[in-house]
Amino acid sequence: MTIILKNKHTLLFKEFCFKCCVGLEGITAKKIEGDKKTPKGLFQLGNLYYRNDRNPKPLTRLKCIIIKKNMFWCDDVKNKKKYNKLIKKNKNTSAERLFRYDYKYDYFIPIKYNWNKPKVPLGSAIFIHLTKNYKPTAGCIGLSEKDFLILAKLITKKTKIKII
Repeated sequence: MTIILKNKHTLLFKEFCFKCCVGLEGITAKKIEGDKKTPKGLFQLGNLYYRNDRNPKPLTRLKCIIIKKNMFWCDDVKNKKKYNKLIKKNKNTSAERLFRYDYKYDYFIPIKYNWNKPKVPLGSAIFIHLTKNYKPTAGCIGLSEKDFLILAKLITKKTKIKII
């Protein structure tokens, strides 16, 4: 089964229709790091990450990973080796903090965009994560917590996402 991002406000899966938000600058086939655009294409999904200090383990068939304080996602265009990968932060590498002070990454699922052999600077840290206000993201897809948890129950590791 495939999740379909029908437009910048609608995510479809089976008979479910979820309100969502995407990158501030819309959807593109030519994603570049920092452009605030959501990449177009058909992608696999990663594991589900969650904050166990704030939330219980979600009901899902995906592998669940607890987010620790030292977990980051490398967005450093100068670091070809670690770019678009989960890392432990060091002072010399630019990276997205996963153990955030706000709620956005209390639950998230990486979209496997620019994944197997990531190419700098084609974009990193593209996730399905939480939103409360549906304001545009920096390139991810935002869902309400309620909708995220419904989607997490429905999908499997074979589910893909099609961003049109």
